[in-house]
Amino acid sequence: MTDKIPLRDVTPDPVVGTHDPQRSVSQDMYASRKHIYVREIKGVFQRLRRSANWVLMALYFGIPWLYWGDRQAVLFDLPSRAFHIFGATFFPQDFMLLSWLLIICAFGLFFITVFAGRVWCGYTCPQSVWTWLYIWVEHVTEGSRNQRMKLDKQGMSFDKARRKGAKHVLWLLIAFATGLTFVGYFTPIRGLVADFATLDVGGWALFWVGFFTVFTYLNAGWLREQVCIYMCPYARFQSVMFDKDTLVVSYDQARGEPRGARKRTADPRAEGLGDCIDCGLCVQVCPTGIDIRNGLQYECITCAACIDACDSVMDKMNYPRGLIRYTTEHALEGRKTHLLRPRLLGYLAALLVMIGLFAWTVTDRLPLDVDIERDRNQLYSLTQEGDITNFYTLQIRNLDDQTHRYRIVPSGLEGLYLIGDDTVTVGPRSSATQPLQLAVPPEALSAPSEAISIRVEALEDADITLLKEARFLGQARR
Repeated sequence: MTDKIPLRDVTPDPVVGTHDPQRSVSQDMYASRKHIYVREIKGVFQRLRRSANWVLMALYFGIPWLYWGDRQAVLFDLPSRAFHIFGATFFPQDFMLLSWLLIICAFGLFFITVFAGRVWCGYTCPQSVWTWLYIWVEHVTEGSRNQRMKLDKQGMSFDKARRKGAKHVLWLLIAFATGLTFVGYFTPIRGLVADFATLDVGGWALFWVGFFTVFTYLNAGWLREQVCIYMCPYARFQSVMFDKDTLVVSYDQARGEPRGARKRTADPRAEGLGDCIDCGLCVQVCPTGIDIRNGLQYECITCAACIDACDSVMDKMNYPRGLIRYTTEHALEGRKTHLLRPRLLGYLAALLVMIGLFAWTVTDRLPLDVDIERDRNQLYSLTQEGDITNFYTLQIRNLDDQTHRYRIVPSGLEGLYLIGDDTVTVGPRSSATQPLQLAVPPEALSAPSEAISIRVEALEDADITLLKEARFLGQARR
């Protein structure tokens, strides 16, 4: 019993080119940032990505200039508390629809993530879109990746100052256009541009345009991948939605290892090598600077730049494409991929149901909203005839694109009538406040507080009718 139990080291031997999870964590967390010089690459996925980026930027910069009738097509008018989106106008009481829309976006993101991983980040995320635009400007002004690296190592010269200056001027112009356009979604953009042209800009407009100019310049020009890696919460939790059938950018280790350089005419099998020639091009084109050959990493934004880069190398070596490709973990293991699986179908079903209900709610929404508030300064008063009167404030919001005349019809008590004009005219997408005086004979009250109804109906369209409840106070008969 005194003999020691023999110990045996069962730690597996490291595989060449694989990610080592036991590397120094403190070094990873506190290491200084290394500047990433992204190499430009062309290919199928990069053409798709650039096309998507240009379309998204065209929509972003173009939509505020569109008009719908006599107003800006998309305008979030905060002072008027009205949010115009083409033919629809929403008011603060419609914020439930905004919450609903955000939930739909969340389910859409869940569905896309389960199906194709972090593809949202690579192709449509604003951070990625503007970062790509800034890198493109950097490439135009300073040259290729190797030229930029060489330029940064040089001492200051006229040529370096000219190139760096041109880059930062273009960055600031793009940032200013971005900030101006963003504020143009909240303030009529034509007037805003005219104010800047005449140097007659309001303080708040100037502040917010300046804020988003600096924000864009820093985010897309300087922070770049730091936002994707450290600041974006999606990067941290998106992996929990992955499964073995999720499409992700992966390196085929079984085919590529062992990697190594060789001549183009050499037979890799005869030399004991895989298809990876260890050129490092997949790392050079990655906007977050990772090596996809180390396995799936949360920093990967699924932009597929490494796929295009590797495919170009495979073409030159006369090897089959797809050493790095969109695939699933099951496919890499030689097993069948299940694209239609319960979790994916569940997200899709929930998404389609919510989209359908949201669309029905918006299209079936009554273009009329009414608020009624009783005057609390007095309980009630008496008319000369001895009838009991209550005073109210009626607010009518016309959500339609045309002017309506509304009739106000009180009910709920015998003999209840309205003193004054019973009609009110409200212009398109606007509101009107109407003082309301209701009266009733004293014998009609059986309690100090009675429930009444006020119906507001459009004279031009009988379907536009809304009924509101209120309380009528008075002296009950004994």
